[in-house]
Amino acid sequence: MDHHQRIERGLGATRDLGTLFEFQADPEASAMAAFPSRDRPAFLEHEAKIKADPSAITRTIVAGGGVVGSIGSWEVEGERDVGFLIGRDHWGNGYATAALRAFLDVELHRPLHAHVADHNVGSRRVLEKCGFVLDHSAQEEDVLEHVLVLTD
Repeated sequence: MDHHQRIERGLGATRDLGTLFEFQADPEASAMAAFPSRDRPAFLEHEAKIKADPSAITRTIVAGGGVVGSIGSWEVEGERDVGFLIGRDHWGNGYATAALRAFLDVELHRPLHAHVADHNVGSRRVLEKCGFVLDHSAQEEDVLEHVLVLTD
């Protein structure tokens, strides 16, 4: 990351949560992620659950003095997963790739898995640039999902 971009420990600052809520509520971003957005109470409840989970590692992605997204990892069914969200106005600026590279210095667990919808080409490219490789694909309801894995 250059000096204009960084990841900051933990989500939860009130100023960050409002921005991150808006990012995940964006219909186009929600469609790209193939994950339904949450209303404000559900979003805040989910963030509190993450904050209470000792296995979760979360960071806010900051660039130019403002929040541009979030990144985190967590345990699910014996698997360590990683995911990131960049506000739509910030897509295409390299923030996700830089943030994931920096995050991989914090999150040392391997293998590390990422689930990405087939139509989310940008996120898949970010993962591949950072060393993730396709493990398998599966149809999840009405979305073809690819699972990529980082082993080293």
